[in-house]
Order: sequence, then C-alpha cells, then structure tokens
Amino acid sequence: MFLYKPPIGVYLKDFFKVEPPQEARRIVLEVAPVGIETIASVRARGRVLAEDLFSQVDLPHFHRAAMDGYAVKAKDTFGASQSLPAYLKLAGVVEMGKEATQALTKGDAIRISTGGMMPPDADAVVMVEYTDETNGGLVEIHRSVSPGQNVIQIGDDIKKGEPVFPQGRRLRGHDLGALTGVGISSINVHKRPRVALISTGDEIVDADVEPRPGQVRNINQHSLAGLIEEAGAELKDWGVIRDDRAQLTDAIGGALDWADAVLLSGGSSMGAKDIALETILSFPDAEFIFHGISIAPGKPTIYAKACGKPILGLPGYPVSALVIFDLFGAPMLRRLGGESLDALQRFSHTVRAKLKTNIASQIGREDYVRVVMEADGAGFIASPLPSKSGAIFTLVKADGMVRIGMNQDGLEQGEVVDVILF
Repeated sequence: MFLYKPPIGVYLKDFFKVEPPQEARRIVLEVAPVGIETIASVRARGRVLAEDLFSQVDLPHFHRAAMDGYAVKAKDTFGASQSLPAYLKLAGVVEMGKEATQALTKGDAIRISTGGMMPPDADAVVMVEYTDETNGGLVEIHRSVSPGQNVIQIGDDIKKGEPVFPQGRRLRGHDLGALTGVGISSINVHKRPRVALISTGDEIVDADVEPRPGQVRNINQHSLAGLIEEAGAELKDWGVIRDDRAQLTDAIGGALDWADAVLLSGGSSMGAKDIALETILSFPDAEFIFHGISIAPGKPTIYAKACGKPILGLPGYPVSALVIFDLFGAPMLRRLGGESLDALQRFSHTVRAKLKTNIASQIGREDYVRVVMEADGAGFIASPLPSKSGAIFTLVKADGMVRIGMNQDGLEQGEVVDVILF
C-alpha cells in the first residue's frame, strides 16, 4: 500500500489548467498498452492483437464449387439456352468432404454441392436452377457458363503470405472464423487492462436506499462499470468513498497497487470539498496534467498520473461523466488494451441528419448535444434533447450526440450535421 504524504501549500486554484478537447484526447491516448499473453484463437473475441498475422496457406487450398449444380467444361455449354439446351452425360457425383479424383472428359457433367472440390479438368459450375436431369442419364443445360464461373479458385479468399490482421486490431466474432480458416490456433494479444473505479461523495447512496433531501442514488457507478467492461477492460469496483482524505487515500493507494488505470467518479468540481487532486499528488511520481477540458458537458475533468499510472477524474453529474467517458475514458482504456491509434480514429460511428431546431452554443468550448433520431423520406431528423448535465434520462433517450466546434456559436435548424451514435 502506498503511504499518504500530505503536500505542502497545495490549493485547487493552482491546478485549474484547461485543455482544448483535441489536446486532451491526444494526452490521454499517450498511454502505453499493457502486457502481452498468448491465448487460443477461439477465446480471442474482443481481444487486441499484439502481432501482425500472415496467412501460412492458400484459402481455399483447392478449387471449390460456389453453387449447387454440375461441374462442367465451360466450352461444352456454349450456346445453350432454354429453347436450345445442351445435353451432357451425368458421369458421377462429388461427395462432400472427399477428394474429387474422377477426371471430367468432354461432354460430361458431374453433380456437385456448394463447397465441394472441383473435379480435375472441370472449370465451371452450372447452377442447378438452369438444369434438368433426364431418365436417360443426361443433364439438360439451359444456360451457358464461362470458364471460372461459380467456382472459388485456390487462394481466392486469401493467398499464402498475405496479411490476415494487423497488430492493434480488436478481434470480432467473425474474425475468429478467419483465423480458423488459415489454421492459426493461438495468437499473442494484449492483456485486458485492469481498471479501478472509485465513486466519491457524501451525497451518494445505493440503489436500494431511499435518498434523503440532498442525497442521490449511485447512477454513475453502475453506468461506468458497464461501459468500462464494454471498452475491453477488467473492472474492480472500489465502491463509494466519502469526502474524507484518509479514506480516499486508502482507496486510491489500493487501486494503484492493483490497477493499470484508475477512474474517479465525482470529486472533480471546484468546490471546497474537492480533495481529489491533493490526494492524487500525494503519491509517488505524481504528475498533474490538466484539470478541465473546454467542453460541455464535462468541463471539470481531472487527468493526472501517479506511480506511472493514469488517473481520470470524471465529473459528478451523470451526463457529464458518461459523455467524458465516451469521448476520453473509453479511448484511453482501449489504447491501454493495445488498440491501434488508427482503429481508435474509426471507433465512432456517425450518420448524417438534419437538425429539427436551432442549437445555441458558446464560442471557446466544444459542445456535445444529445439528440433523438427519426427517419423521414429523405434521411434522418435529429431532435435536440435538454442539455442539463444531471438529467440521466436525456442520455438514455438519446440516440447520439451532435458536436458543435469551439469556434461556432451554434447550429441552425435544417442544417445537416454528423451525429455520433451511441
């Protein structure tokens, strides 16, 4: 456990350093990914690759039928039509999962299923919909095919030596199938970052407690816990810590012992009871980086380091806390988990929409306004929701956010904007 050493002459006014959003994002993304481990590919969904992967094989490694039908020599079907079909001899059947060894000779057709191995000398597949089998052992062809039609060639999916996935990619479920397809059974991935979550405040009570006047239920803790896990991190919840320096010191010390990053919910306002920064700076190698982002909601955000680990102090109001986590906290955790900077730039999903009403803003800060989306005949309409930072249901009801730049004093009704989807 780290020992608390009270700083001398520390006052919050000395630390109120505000950064523009782009600079704040650059700073929090400077964290280094955590360690590496080797795991089975089948267990790698949601994990981030710590190495570039290349295919060691051609996929597929044999010519395969792309359709149910008949393997043929394409030239034997030239000119075939519904009114003037071609007739080929049914010479056999390709059994699924077995090597096709029967060579195709001129004027022959071999029945084949999707995925079956193409017989030697066959170069096309006629879809079953354009054929009929006769009682005399012939196949009636009603449509011609060209060489290579309805056939997946060796290496069509991926060729030996080609890149499969780059380092820093977070693997999705269907990515695991691709790894299986090229025979990669184990991979090196970044470990999941361990994140400690600490809520602070004398006014916070649990969900099953009836709050007295002046008290609020613990909205942030439960919302943030889910979002931390969605960002690919391993969570340890320290619960609610009262506005007491000794208790907060013990909690942060224990968190720094265990975690790769610490998130504080609350305790970042400029009020007299704000002790978070003073406590953080009492730990070894503590470094204050900023206390404030020129953004709404969420301006009073703390970012610091102690014992070489990042500490992000989120505002106490639920909407502010969750917006800041979405814009800064989640990218930081994903970066700690090894995700590449390029992948993080593509993380936000946006859609174009027309504003239903005007939105006012203040020059000198970046505003994120929650909106509800509705479809009309030409696209989407975005309707702004009330912007109060303490109203959690404005975030629950919202489909996304509209960003207003620092040099804009608002957006006009009818303007087409990018909506960042939740």
